[in-house]
Amino acid sequence: MRRLCILSSVFILLSLSTVAQMPESRWATLDGSKIHYYDTGNAKAKDAIVLIHGWSCNADFWKDTYNAFPTYRVISIDLLGHGKSDAPYVAYSMDTLARSVDTVLNQAKVRKAIVVGHSMGSVVARKFYSLFPAKTLAIVIVDMPIQPMGPEEEMKKFADSVTSNYPQSAEGFVDGMIASIGKREMKAFIRRTMLSTPKHSAVSSLSETFEDANWTATKIDVPLLAITAPSDHWKPSKEDYEKIAPKVEFQLWSGVSHFLHMERPAWFNGQVKGWIIRNSLL
Repeated sequence: MRRLCILSSVFILLSLSTVAQMPESRWATLDGSKIHYYDTGNAKAKDAIVLIHGWSCNADFWKDTYNAFPTYRVISIDLLGHGKSDAPYVAYSMDTLARSVDTVLNQAKVRKAIVVGHSMGSVVARKFYSLFPAKTLAIVIVDMPIQPMGPEEEMKKFADSVTSNYPQSAEGFVDGMIASIGKREMKAFIRRTMLSTPKHSAVSSLSETFEDANWTATKIDVPLLAITAPSDHWKPSKEDYEKIAPKVEFQLWSGVSHFLHMERPAWFNGQVKGWIIRNSLL
């Protein structure tokens, strides 16, 4: 009996410790809809690292990153229609999602940001830069090309194949992205989260991602870090990024999936911090 009590006490303490490590939820409002975010690290800083998740993901996909920079301020966002944020029945254009990022930064009183986008989140990050260049210190693109992977019609057909019978039609797409991940719990988390995203926001945001207007070759004048994994669908190269972002640092990692920042968080965080220091960004 005494052993059970001790084990129970240990379990409670571990649970409390886990809860204590979770950031406090914060909220901003865009056109009447609530946007959820975390604000971690140096709360006094006016400039911040802003973490933007990918399609059908949420801020917790950055859980090994949003507490990794105690000397910097880090804002991690649930984009509109994702995670704990509201999911109104609207068009989830990259403009709307970029505005949700700006709304959070205004609420948090962040002056300028290094916008870090994974997958679709990098398209949002680039749109944020095009809309709010004065607020953008630099950009990090995580496993996403900077130029179209094909003609708009072809990309739209691809989006339709994923969303035509959502979520059933998305299962194979998600399973393909996580197939090489060795950690079973990570795979289960990614799959469960992505396939539970509201249908209307998932379908709309993926379709909007491949609109030609989001891929126009507008020059990026701020520093850009691109970290990618090998792909069967496109061939990552520094030259492709340099055409649009002359101040690019390009890294091609091997042995990782689309979710490389989750698989190798310590290495990812170190690369981002080193790049920030080299460019005197914060």
